[in-house]
This record gives sequence, structure tokens and C-alpha cells, in this order.
Amino acid sequence: MAWNEPGGGNQHDPWSGGGRRGGGGNRGGNQGPPDLDEALKKFQDKLNGLLGGRGGKGGGKGGKGGGGRPRNAFTLPGLLIVIALAVWAASGFYLVDQAERGVVLRFGKFQEVVTPGLHWNPPLIDDVRMVNVTRVRSLTQTQSMLTRDENIVEVEISAQYQVASPRDFMLNVRNPQLSIENALDSALRHVVGGTDMIEILTSGREILGSSVRSRLQSYLDSYGTGIRLQTINIESTSAPDPVIDAFDDVIRAREDRQRTINEGMAYANAIIPAAQGQAQRLVEQGQGYRESVVAEAQGQANRFNALLAQYRNAPEIMRERLYLDAIAEVFGKTPKVLVDVSDDTPLMYLPLDQRPGGARSNADAEQGESGELDPRVLERMRNLDSQSGRQSNSNSSGIRREGR
Repeated sequence: MAWNEPGGGNQHDPWSGGGRRGGGGNRGGNQGPPDLDEALKKFQDKLNGLLGGRGGKGGGKGGKGGGGRPRNAFTLPGLLIVIALAVWAASGFYLVDQAERGVVLRFGKFQEVVTPGLHWNPPLIDDVRMVNVTRVRSLTQTQSMLTRDENIVEVEISAQYQVASPRDFMLNVRNPQLSIENALDSALRHVVGGTDMIEILTSGREILGSSVRSRLQSYLDSYGTGIRLQTINIESTSAPDPVIDAFDDVIRAREDRQRTINEGMAYANAIIPAAQGQAQRLVEQGQGYRESVVAEAQGQANRFNALLAQYRNAPEIMRERLYLDAIAEVFGKTPKVLVDVSDDTPLMYLPLDQRPGGARSNADAEQGESGELDPRVLERMRNLDSQSGRQSNSNSSGIRREGR
């Protein structure tokens, strides 16, 4: 059924809630759409009730006609202020990452350093600046500079560093990157200026890197940058391009010289121990020979003293014994046999010179290629024969003939 039928008997207004308007109008009659001002008024009344505002009803004493409450001019601005405060408070929450630290500045003055986690600071009052303290930053420079021996060398150096103090890194220097570049340049020039070029180009690169690192760290600490160096690497060192070929020749010559020196040292290390060992062997042989000669001389002296004592007791017996020992020793070294041919008694002797393994005598050694004896040897043997004959005549015992 339509809400507005012809005849006016059954008319319904969907905006008025069954035909009621205001404080209690007529149910019947033709009513139009609700007034927009009335709707805003109702909404304002509800807000006033929530905020504790008061409003008088229509028909009261001294009141005006109508059933609405009086409007409050501060209600809507207060609501806006509350909403703004809520938004302001909600915007103060922030999260600090695990690799970062937050530097809190209150009206531009340092307040604190916050650790990782959820934090709240009043917006527009505190300013929080994040600093990454785990990331390793790097810097590379290539500079041409003068050495101690007034040569020009090009050095490429790289530095890796981390932030050790977020407060100093953020507040003490305006541009930390530029500060470390200038400090690195100053430290490198100071160290290179006190070093010869050949050391920088060859074996002094490690010493150069350690010296630059210690000096650069002292500069950064004195500046208060809050930076801690990790490594300093000397990437390359070279002479200027116009003279690089000449310096390469010099370096090769130095390497050849050092190689020759090393070879000479190796040869000396191989020869000297052998010579020292040979000298020590000769010294020990000399000492052994000396000790043997001394011992033999002492033995002969002791033997002579012992014989002297016995000779004093029995001179004739000891003289005969010594003579026999000397004759036995002399004739024991020759295969010749001396016999007395004055008697016609047959004689039989052993061929000692033909015995197995027999050695040649000294007289045989003195024979010539023809097999005949030297006349001097024959003369010596004749003298020995004559002496032995005279000795046999004077001595009662004589020389016993061999045979049967």
C-alpha cells in the first residue's frame, strides 16, 4: 500500500516516524521530509549529553518555544581537540630494529639512546634518529703523494668501519663520511711521507697498513666521531705511469740481487759445516796420535827402567839375553839362513822363503831386476858373518847349528 493514498485518510510519513513531529504534533495530516537543521540539532544534543552539556526543554519558564536543547559553541572544537590528541598520542609509537639504535633528541638536545624494541616518545617534542650499528661501511681512496726519498707514489687504500657510539656519530660531527675521508687522507700522507718508496712498493705494505690504521683510529677518537675501524687494506702501490717501467727494472734487479745472496748463503751453509767437521776430525786424529806416541814412549821408558833394574842385578845374563833378542828380531824378518860351514857335517834346513804366504825380506826387496843382490848388501852380510864367527869363538856357547 502506498504511504500517501488519495483521500487523506491513511497517510504515513517515513521520515517522521508515523506522523510525529517536534514535541507531539498531530498524527494526521500531510507531513513532508524531516528538516536537516532538526537532524543536526538532535546529533548535537546527543554529543552534549555525552560531554556533560545541559539544554532546556521547550515550554519551560523563560524558555523559548520548541522542544530542543540550547546549543554549546565549544562542544565541536573540544571534540576535535580530543580526536587530535588521540591521533598525536598514537603517532608517538615507533619500533627500533635489532641492528639499529635510536638517538632521542628532545627539543634538539640529546636525551637518551634507545635499544631495539617498541618505544613511545611524544611527537613534535622528541626527535628519534635511527643509526645502524652492525652494518660495515667501506671507503676507498686513491692518492698520489710524496715519499721520504722525494719520489712520487700512487697508493690505493680501503677502510672498513662500524659505528661504535651512536650518540657521537650522530651529534659530534656534521658529516661522518667526509670526516673519515679527510682523516684517512691525513694519516696516509703522514705515514707515506716518512717511508722510502722502495719499501712502499715491495715489503713495506703490511707495515704501512698497520701504521695508517693506528694513526687513523687515534684521529677518529680525538674527533669524537664514534667510529671503530675494522680493517685497513693497501689495495695497490705503484710508481707514476711515466717512470713505472724504470721502477720495475729496479725491483727486478733487487730481486735478482736478493736471490743471489740467498744462493750464496745456502752454499756457505752447506760448505762451512763440512769444513768444520773435517777440521774437528783432524784435531781429534792429532790428539789420538799424540796420546798414542806418549803412551808408547812411556811404555818403552818403563820397559827400559825394568830392564835396567834386572841388568844391574845380573849384567852378563841380561847382556846375553838382549843380544839374543836383537839377533832374533833382526833375522826373524829375513828368509836367509846362516850356517857354519867349517864342519863337513851334512845340514838340512827348512825353505822358509817358500812357505805359503811368506813375505819377501828386505834383502829381496833390495834386489834388482836381474835377481842379483846389491854389492853393499853382500858386504854387510860378510861383516855379519865375520862378527858372528868371532863371537862364536869368544863365547863358550856359540851359535848352535841347525840340523840333525
